Amino acid sequence: MAEINPVVKELDPVWAQILEEGALAVKDEPLLGGLVHSSILHHRSIEQALSYRVSLKLASGEMSEQLIREICDEAYGQDVDLAMSARADIMAVYDRDPACHRYIQPMLFFKGFQAVQSYRVANWLWRNGRRDMAYFFQMRSSEVFGIDIHPAARIGKGIMIDHAHSIVIGETAVVGDNVSMLHSVTLGGTGKEEEDRHPKIGDGVLIGAGAKVLGNIKVGNCSRVAAGSVVLEEVPPCKTVAGVPARIVGDAGCDQPAMSMDHTRFQG
Repeated sequence: MAEINPVVKELDPVWAQILEEGALAVKDEPLLGGLVHSSILHHRSIEQALSYRVSLKLASGEMSEQLIREICDEAYGQDVDLAMSARADIMAVYDRDPACHRYIQPMLFFKGFQAVQSYRVANWLWRNGRRDMAYFFQMRSSEVFGIDIHPAARIGKGIMIDHAHSIVIGETAVVGDNVSMLHSVTLGGTGKEEEDRHPKIGDGVLIGAGAKVLGNIKVGNCSRVAAGSVVLEEVPPCKTVAGVPARIVGDAGCDQPAMSMDHTRFQG
């Protein structure tokens, strides 16, 4: 196994770990050598690897992989926060998803992580006035991953979307840092409003599978939304809500519900 440059280990430990895991993966499963080399080992930085993975996934007969990769390279080159957020997302998945045992897994296999990185480039396009291209990224991400995140939504770092099927996040939604959500979550509107109409999710929030948070309402920091709930009113910080419509049923049960991923504990 090739030695990882000690400078890379010091300056970018997440990328260094991914490189080490990639080399081991090729040794353990040679048939995956082409995938691991093209996606990980061939690249000099995590930015290059992310650009390659996003462009490979979103390419179609309508837009070539090369063109999408040029857009991604430009985005990562101009906004260092994109890759910094990706690093935090990788660590979030590794820390919170019991099915994730290596940093390399989100990069190669987890569509929730890959969809969020596609959104991050789309959001960069949106913020730079390239809105039609941002919509193209949104469309392809929805088609490929089954996740529909509007490019104008604002999403923090350290995001973990587990299973990641049928996620919908609307145009004026805001998602804080270190948020965890499961499949079939909707952060949507309540009608045909055209202004600020989507939820504002605080830091450290855990949103269970199938939960719907609707309207321009706040979900406070470190709160929990139980699976299957429909949230139509503001949720105070550090509380658990459940039901249809959702009501406060207790405290959050811990300081960081998004980290603990505990969907069962309630404290009144």
